[in-house]
Parts: sequence; structure tokens; C-alpha cells
Amino acid sequence: MKALIILDLQNDYLPGGPMQVPGGDEIIPVINNIQKYFRIIVATRDWHPVNHGCLASNHDGRKPGDVIKLAGQNQTLWPDHCIQGSPGAEISPLLNQALISNFIFKGSDPDIDSYSGFYDNGHMKETGLHAYLRRNGIAAVYICGLAADRGVYNTAKDAVLLGYETYVLTDATRGMDNADTLKAFEDLEKRGVHIISSSEIS
Repeated sequence: MKALIILDLQNDYLPGGPMQVPGGDEIIPVINNIQKYFRIIVATRDWHPVNHGCLASNHDGRKPGDVIKLAGQNQTLWPDHCIQGSPGAEISPLLNQALISNFIFKGSDPDIDSYSGFYDNGHMKETGLHAYLRRNGIAAVYICGLAADRGVYNTAKDAVLLGYETYVLTDATRGMDNADTLKAFEDLEKRGVHIISSSEIS
């Protein structure tokens, strides 16, 4: 049994948002088209409180791009984004949400960020995604969304560690940085992740 995991397809990560991923809107028609192949579809959402430690605005004298220690982890500071209840935290209205069976909220603990759909960055707390997939008998996951070199990369790494047959859909994700995205794909392949196009879904 397989599931589709859609990472953080939220307004703040799309063109015009403070954390825009170049070409992020281009993957939405691809994702809408492939949903018909899955009975279980999960969408994750970053859901930051206003005082989250990953936001540069919460650190005097710091700016986006600076790196600090947060809960013992190296943390890049970001512009304000995906604030709980804000329009930027909403999933794009262009994404067909009618077939989505569950929404997973992450990054809500102000003391640690969560790039992966499965865990926070310190692997201290689960988001509930793994438990949900296991309850539904999922053995294989197909991962897409934003961003390829952050959320998609970390989710795929965790999926392999948790024992899932893991696929990343190259035409259904975009990265913040092209070079980092290529490195992410290469690293994932070494870990046993299948890097495929959506046309290869059977």
C-alpha cells in the first residue's frame, strides 16, 4: 500500500511569499494530476507560533540567514513565515485538497524547528505522520512538495530510516537552491531513496 506525502505547499513558500521557492507554483498541476493514484494522501503544514525560535525577528540583532543554536541544533534563521492562523500558512488554493486524507502540522514547538514531516530537527518528538501511515498499512511513500532541499529531503531521509520504500518525485518538487537540490537527490539515492518522475508512478 502506498501513500502520497505533500510537503508544505503553503502560500508563504510560493512566488510572492517571504520564503518563496523558485518555480514552486509550477508543481501544483503535477501534484493535482497524480493524486488519483493514491488512496492515502497526507499534506504537511509548517505551523509556527509568533515566538518561534527559527524566526529572525525573535532574535535581537539577528537577520535571516544567520545561524544560531536552537535546542542544540544548528538553526538557520528565516523571515517570518507560516505563522499560525495567517494567510501565508494556508495551503495554496490551487492545490486540490478534496482527496487529502490527513493534515500534519509541524514546527509548532517554539524551541525547535521541524523540516521533516516525521520529526522535529532533533528527532525528539514525532509529528504523528508515522503513526498515521502505519495505522493505514502504508509500506511505500511518494514524497513531493516544498522545498526539495529542506522538507522533502529530510522527510525522505526519515522515511528510509523508518523502513518505508521511499520515492521522491523530481517534477513535483522544487528547491530553494538548485545546487543544494542536486546534492540532496544524490545523497538520498545513496541512502536507498528512488528518485523518479511522476510519470513512473504505477
